[in-house]
Amino acid sequence: MDRVRFGRALGYGARQAMKTLVTAVDAATTENPAGRHQSAGQAAGSRSAPAAGQVLPPVGRIETPERKPAAAKVAPAARVTASEAAARVRETQKGVRHGGRRFGQAVWRPFVRLSGVLWLEVTGVFFGIFALFALAGVWRLREAWHATAGNEAEHRNLLGAVAMLAVFGYFCVSSFVRAKRRERGR
Repeated sequence: MDRVRFGRALGYGARQAMKTLVTAVDAATTENPAGRHQSAGQAAGSRSAPAAGQVLPPVGRIETPERKPAAAKVAPAARVTASEAAARVRETQKGVRHGGRRFGQAVWRPFVRLSGVLWLEVTGVFFGIFALFALAGVWRLREAWHATAGNEAEHRNLLGAVAMLAVFGYFCVSSFVRAKRRERGR
């Protein structure tokens, strides 16, 4: 895989993961909407039924006059109901999953491909080493076979070395061919 395509894939995945992370951090740092406000109709001791879409403070929490200014600072447009907050959390979780998947595709897929290519090349080298030993054996046995033309044991050894050379030579070449194909992405 060329460096430019790898860099683009890695950069895209990293950007998507960062956007998802920023969204998740924003969602996690927002204030809890349940504890922010209390309607004006509710006094310290009296509780009435909540209006539609209104969020009640937790039971046992009493609004005191010194807490009122902090709650009043929150703009009405910034108040979030529980269902809206749950929808945002679901959307954030979905974004985190999608970003994680994209990051995995951008990082792990090229890594797996390149490690597979490297594995094929290393095995090709080992098969090549065995093929070279078989070639040296064929060369040595060829000279011994010419010297003793009627020796059948030398003939069998030569045929075994030739077979070993053919098998390991084939594995060596095919391993490098497969590595080249995998590198191109076929």
